[in-house]
Amino acid sequence: MIQWLAWGAEAFARARRERKPILLSITAAWCRACHEMDRTTYSDPDVAAAIRDRFVPVRVDTDRRPDINERYNLGGWPTTAFLTADGELMTGGTFVAAERMMGVLARVADAFDKSAFTSRSGLEAAASSTEDSGASPDPDVDALVEAVFSTFDEEHGGFGVEPKFPHTAPLHLAALLFRQAESDRWRRIVERTLDAMWDGGLRDPQAGGFYRYATTRDWGLPHPEKLLETNAALLRAYAEAAAIFGRACDRDRSGAIAAFLATVLRAEGGGFYGSDADRVLYADANAAAAVALLESAASTGDTVLLQDALASFERVVLACYKPGHGVAHCFDGTASVRGLLADQIATIGALLAAHEATDDEPYQMMAEELGHFVVREMWDAEGGGFFDRAGDADDVGLLRTRRKPFVANAEAAQVLARLDRIAHEFDFRPYALGALRAAARQVEPQGPLAAHYLLAWHRVTVSTR
Repeated sequence: MIQWLAWGAEAFARARRERKPILLSITAAWCRACHEMDRTTYSDPDVAAAIRDRFVPVRVDTDRRPDINERYNLGGWPTTAFLTADGELMTGGTFVAAERMMGVLARVADAFDKSAFTSRSGLEAAASSTEDSGASPDPDVDALVEAVFSTFDEEHGGFGVEPKFPHTAPLHLAALLFRQAESDRWRRIVERTLDAMWDGGLRDPQAGGFYRYATTRDWGLPHPEKLLETNAALLRAYAEAAAIFGRACDRDRSGAIAAFLATVLRAEGGGFYGSDADRVLYADANAAAAVALLESAASTGDTVLLQDALASFERVVLACYKPGHGVAHCFDGTASVRGLLADQIATIGALLAAHEATDDEPYQMMAEELGHFVVREMWDAEGGGFFDRAGDADDVGLLRTRRKPFVANAEAAQVLARLDRIAHEFDFRPYALGALRAAARQVEPQGPLAAHYLLAWHRVTVSTR
């Protein structure tokens, strides 16, 4: 049996003390391949003995620690990564079968013993690679729009080929473009995608809810996990479509997704679990669910749904919030993992949505307080844009590198532009513009995800003119 250690300074100190490499296993509660690797590979007595003798084993849950996953994930879950005691990545992959693992362990341990995997050169290179280039390009917005929608699947809806993920940012962009000029092109993109996802294999017609992604281009052979973030994003897409295009089927569909959240994912006492296999409340996913539910309530006039959405969101915020320290990422009896950008931005967005729905002052006040926290703790005063997390003196490994994620900076630009319009005294607009520029530096290779930048660009530069 393997005695997995938690990520932290103690595990890395042990690796240095014992002169051993670290075996980092990144898993998820909803990941079947992760459970299979535990059942087969890690339960093998010879594998367990080899790990015990020559490695320091560390396990990380990707949902609880998205910041670690972002830095070390090697292509999916499970991730099997081998690190030095400084946290430098040596090698790794994903699933390793039991019959291969002994050879992998031997090669890595021997290479570690014979090499100089003790310097910080890799970490220093990783840190320098995350710095901005200095230039602030001004992307061609029209060209980016065409690039986003060039990936649209005319036959099966959605974006890209296979595996097929339910990208919703391009749908919101198409809806925005339709509002600007009522072109059948934008309506067709949204409605074809929503119909295909609903009628295809991505949705579970018996138990309800959507799976995380489909294996085939026509939405077939889905992976069985159902995540809150996926269903919240799709609820918002269907609710927005119902409000803009007026189809009764989209109103009914958004109601069905809301019912799935309320029955399958609802936590006792309020809020929603992160997945149908994970009994943890996550701040960013619950904020996304609150926004989606509020938009669904607005499109249907359902006051009961409105009040339920507010109550659930408030429960999670109260559980995760600490004055002056922002919102924690997760709550399972105790709040943990503070200082992640995505949690703060998502929560600010949901607070603004709650304020717009109710005009209640406390939502605005907390949104401003979190905005100040983000600017104080995560703003890059030299290069502009926001880092993905607040730094901590106890950080180890690649957590010591500071990164500016594309989607999070695009979302920050949108949210802070909204916050700026209602803020009492502080000027958030320069920070919205800086986050937009940080996203612009990374937008070219993003494919359909470039829609996040275009939505932010419209919010920051067009809506506020």
